[in-house]
Amino acid sequence: MSIWLGLVVASLLIWALKTAGYVVPRRFVEGALMSRVAGLVTAALLASLVIAQALGDNGAVTVDARLPAVGVAAILLYFKAPFMVVLLAAGVVAAGLRFLGLMV
Repeated sequence: MSIWLGLVVASLLIWALKTAGYVVPRRFVEGALMSRVAGLVTAALLASLVIAQALGDNGAVTVDARLPAVGVAAILLYFKAPFMVVLLAAGVVAAGLRFLGLMV
């Protein structure tokens, strides 16, 4: 199974879990176990995305605009920023560096 297939499967599972919140009775969704699983799945999905983006086609580390973007994301995650803020900031950093021609 490729990394991208794993990402798609994980994304679909997260979507199904979030959709289940509207259908499943509240007592099943609001438990401590479900809350912990949802948090861990989000972290695992982000980690797999970082690995997939950091490795090039031949398994070599690629140094381009993605590397500073991952650094910004790591710093924001350390300070417990919301997940969407982390994603947007990393995207802005990568796009900004590419736009300015500082990194490919």
